[in-house]
Amino acid sequence: MAAVTQMQVPVEKPEPISRVVFTQGGKGGTGKTAFATMLVEWYAAHKTSVALIDMDTENKAQGSLAHFFPKARKSNIHLARGLDQFVEVLDKGVPIAVADMGASAGDVAHEWFDSMYESAAESGVAFTAIGIVTPDSASVASVLDWATFLQDRVDYLIVRNATVKMSDFGYWETDPGAVEFRQVFHPEIINMEYRLHDIEFEAREHGLTLNAVAERKTNLPVLKLAGSVWRAQAYRRNIYKELDRVKDLLIL
Repeated sequence: MAAVTQMQVPVEKPEPISRVVFTQGGKGGTGKTAFATMLVEWYAAHKTSVALIDMDTENKAQGSLAHFFPKARKSNIHLARGLDQFVEVLDKGVPIAVADMGASAGDVAHEWFDSMYESAAESGVAFTAIGIVTPDSASVASVLDWATFLQDRVDYLIVRNATVKMSDFGYWETDPGAVEFRQVFHPEIINMEYRLHDIEFEAREHGLTLNAVAERKTNLPVLKLAGSVWRAQAYRRNIYKELDRVKDLLIL
């Protein structure tokens, strides 16, 4: 991990005319795609048109953004123009692009931002980088690694994902690098509550979103249970409240 002392003081950015919202690739299993699906449905609830880009480098048949939303455009970030999809979809008139990056995307993203960021900024494109932290210290290290090269070129949204009951985010709260990151970049921080494993697993395996469960649009026995439906409704209500708090980072 690069020294966090390389972080620079942010500068004021011009008012954007379009935005790319992307999950930071890196540590796998943190819940990036689970959060991205909830974010996409939150946009739909706000009647906000977005383009979806699935940058899953492992090309998974299940659990990728395209598995939940078939309209999502697949993009291989390891091709020369892979990350150009960021701006190609905006050029077609869609004001907001949501991209879900898989693991091992860091080096590619680093090169792209160094090469393309200035042109994107001059065209009025703003970027929101979503970092998912869990009780695992490796997830925090991944967020800090990305911050060392993204610097002030993006707005930061940190999602504290409770992957287990009574999740302890002590490392995120006390690690000196994480403390410096918060002091320098002032990220917005929201919470994603713990979700029962059987609901999360069954939904992911069958490409079902939280809305599908909450609105009883499935015949799967576990997800048809009244308790599952009510829990999905509560999960949706709570994450929407969290996203509403930070909508300035997500909607133009």
